[in-house]
Amino acid sequence: MKDLGAVIKIIVMEKKDIYLSVLFGFLAGISAVGLFASSGYLISRAALLPPLYALTVLIAFLKLFGFVRALGRYAERYFSHRATFTMLSNLRVIFYEKLEPHAPRVFQKFRSGDLLSRIVGDVESLQNFFLRVYYPPVVLVIIFLSTILFTSIFSLAIAVVLLLGLVLTGLLIPAWFAWRQRKVDQQVREARGKLSTDATEFLYGFRDLKIYQQLDAKEEELQQSSVDYIKEQEKEGAQMMFSHSMNTMFSLVISWLVLGMGAYLVSKGDLNGLFLAMLVMISLTVFENATPMAVLPSHLEDSKRASKRLFSIVNEERDTTAKEPLQLDGGVAPEIEINDVDYLYPGEARKALDGVTLSIPSGSKIAIVGPSGSGKSTLLQLLMKFVKPEQGSVYVDSLPLESIDQENLWQHSNVVLQENQFFYGTIEDNLQLAGESVKKEEMVKALESVGLSRFSLEDSVYEKGENLSGGEKQRLAIARTLLKGEHLWLLDEPTSSIDALTEQKIYKHLFSKAAEDTLLLVSHRLTGLESMDQIVVMENGTIVETGTYEELMNKQGYFYQMKQIEQTVFG
Repeated sequence: MKDLGAVIKIIVMEKKDIYLSVLFGFLAGISAVGLFASSGYLISRAALLPPLYALTVLIAFLKLFGFVRALGRYAERYFSHRATFTMLSNLRVIFYEKLEPHAPRVFQKFRSGDLLSRIVGDVESLQNFFLRVYYPPVVLVIIFLSTILFTSIFSLAIAVVLLLGLVLTGLLIPAWFAWRQRKVDQQVREARGKLSTDATEFLYGFRDLKIYQQLDAKEEELQQSSVDYIKEQEKEGAQMMFSHSMNTMFSLVISWLVLGMGAYLVSKGDLNGLFLAMLVMISLTVFENATPMAVLPSHLEDSKRASKRLFSIVNEERDTTAKEPLQLDGGVAPEIEINDVDYLYPGEARKALDGVTLSIPSGSKIAIVGPSGSGKSTLLQLLMKFVKPEQGSVYVDSLPLESIDQENLWQHSNVVLQENQFFYGTIEDNLQLAGESVKKEEMVKALESVGLSRFSLEDSVYEKGENLSGGEKQRLAIARTLLKGEHLWLLDEPTSSIDALTEQKIYKHLFSKAAEDTLLLVSHRLTGLESMDQIVVMENGTIVETGTYEELMNKQGYFYQMKQIEQTVFG
């Protein structure tokens, strides 16, 4: 309910439309009751063959109630749907604002298909919360109480029967079906999330599945997920239909009770027979307003599950930064202190970082090397606040990392990751990410410095850079980073797909560009590290050696052994 409370807060932002929806919903409902009540009385009155003028007023009321009912229903639909669309818009914006700072970490915890299902499907599900759950009970209670008050003028006993009918159809039956609905809705959402995940993996992995001739097996798995989802939807539909049938049945039973009790009261002389048809028509009509309560349990549970699944993404990623995040001074090269830091990936048994302590002076050039899985990239992700340490502390320019504004940290960093995103467009479009003020002449020079002079700024780039080789992608990412020109460089295997000669040329230009800056280079290659101020050797999440290139080679420890193996393998 806590997550649903967040949705309610978003709904009440549209107070005007809520009030208007309730007002016109009441007018539509009560005018329908008045229309049928007048019709019942008119039928009874006309049976006594009164003069025509005696019926004129009743006929006029019938026309008035019909007009008000149509107008009220239209206005109710208009304002309630406007409130719903505005609520969905506000929900998407607010959710995105909460999600956006945690995006890098979110992708580590949620599979992309499930994440898409939550962001799209669960948001869409919440459109029914206002229309089917929030305000219909309010309209129902107001209409019923008004009708019961009017009915009590003619017969207190019938008014009590209508009140019991309200409790039964408006509270007890919906509550019972809401209890039954919980398990059904959970299974539907799990099935939908699995289908979305399987479909995403099938599309992303189609080429590899085709190459390894496993397409049929994956297609069968996807088909089974689809069948399971359809079955759960059928169960949900049957449950909803059963709820609607039960609600309608008890509404008719109440109307039969009103008819029987009214006939008995007429026979005893406690009720004027002219009003019997009116009271029966009232009971038949007023329970039409209880119809939305039949589907309320389904939509209520659906909204609970949707809000829980949706906000669980950001609730698990609550930001621990101070109310007033600290800002870095982007004009100087920062110094970094890492003290006894541990990190464990969710679901993993082995720590990715285990007691890491490292000092990085301002303007220094640090290389982090080690075998695959040693924690090099995780350490870089920690410095970018993609992950949060389990324990220990990190300081940037004497400021605690957890208190530094994440956007500010990224703004003042030049970052090249192992996987870099390229957008559909042109080379210029992708280089423009470095900053709106970057000039075309600077872009051309950046391309030349990374060996991409044969490319023009107008050359096309496909989605995810599909028309670029692995080395071209890395060089384009480095060019984009060179254009940004900040004083903190975080490079994760930036040249792993680039040939040695081009790599040497790029590093020469890069180190010249970052001469006064702080630079961290993660690399599995051990060549070209002679110019680094410090080399950090990692294994199994811990730092096993630190020192300059000469110091580590003279020590003949772990780094020396790695270097000997590299020379043996690559000659």
